[in-house]
Amino acid sequence: MDLPTTMPAMVTMGHGDMDQMVFQQDWPRPEPGPGDVLVKVGACGLNNTDVNTRSGWYSKTVTDATTGSGFEEIGETDPAWGGTPISFPRIQGADVCGHIVAVGQGVDEARIGERIITDNWLRDPTDPTNKNKTGYYGSERDGGFAAYTTMPSANALAIVSDFSDAELATFSCSYSTAEGMLTRAQVNERDTVLVPGASGGVGGALVQLSKHRGARVIALASEAKHPDVIALGADSVLARAPENLRAALGAEKISVIADVVGGPYWSQLLDVLERGGRYTCSGAIAGPMVELDLRTLYLRDLTFTGSTVIDREVMTRLVTLIETKAIKPALAATYDLRDLHAAQQAFIDKKHTGNIVVVP
Repeated sequence: MDLPTTMPAMVTMGHGDMDQMVFQQDWPRPEPGPGDVLVKVGACGLNNTDVNTRSGWYSKTVTDATTGSGFEEIGETDPAWGGTPISFPRIQGADVCGHIVAVGQGVDEARIGERIITDNWLRDPTDPTNKNKTGYYGSERDGGFAAYTTMPSANALAIVSDFSDAELATFSCSYSTAEGMLTRAQVNERDTVLVPGASGGVGGALVQLSKHRGARVIALASEAKHPDVIALGADSVLARAPENLRAALGAEKISVIADVVGGPYWSQLLDVLERGGRYTCSGAIAGPMVELDLRTLYLRDLTFTGSTVIDREVMTRLVTLIETKAIKPALAATYDLRDLHAAQQAFIDKKHTGNIVVVP
């Protein structure tokens, strides 16, 4: 197969505002190294990591909510998700759907032609369970905001599905994040799960995957999005931030809160957890700084779990759920790659339900 030597790509030049993302028409096409595959990108989904890494939000010097704007003061030692610097220029974008068009040394050529989605966690092949040695695709190495991308063969998961490339590009980050959270919290059919921000990519995935586990789901979302969230399977949808959450819940008993929102409303969330309840978190888009009364934690026997690096079996489960259509994509909009600025602004504005993707 004749492959071009250059390609269109959106290249992030450094931390800061969106002007750091520069569209390049003739960026060098990568070559697959040993153990790698070369993928022709069909679509690539957007996620919070792209925004937070570009803006420097992960730095401990930043205490504001996610806005997508660059921050004036960013710690030089901890500006990325893993608490360490990343190198620029960088092609971001983790959630790729595409086809393998070439392979590197040591990879079976039979993989050429496979349709794939990404497992975004870059694990050390000699120590794959060591989370301290784990990177993120599109962060520690170039990702999918381009016409072609390379990745370790192990991170290119073959998938057989009649979903479109754009639909399949909605799953990798949002749904693996959600399934990782629910796995850590050990959600089962006896639980009632409260999902703040249920109209977002991760929130909607939490609704679907909690229902798949047999749990009852109470969602929080803005009123205009209630029909969309109900369509995802929520048993009940309340206002995005009820003034009195306990009263709004009525007789509902919440055993699990699955949260990517955080912010000033956080203490109200915690106050509705039943004794022995579990709080699991993988984000803080409304702000990372919250107030905790430690008496709430220990007198009510609560369990807190953070979730970032997912267990290795999570993506394998997700591929099965996608192929059997036990879960469905929530594709909000598709943009051309060169319009990534507009796509990311729409992602930040959160007026949509579900996931946004770009196509090269």
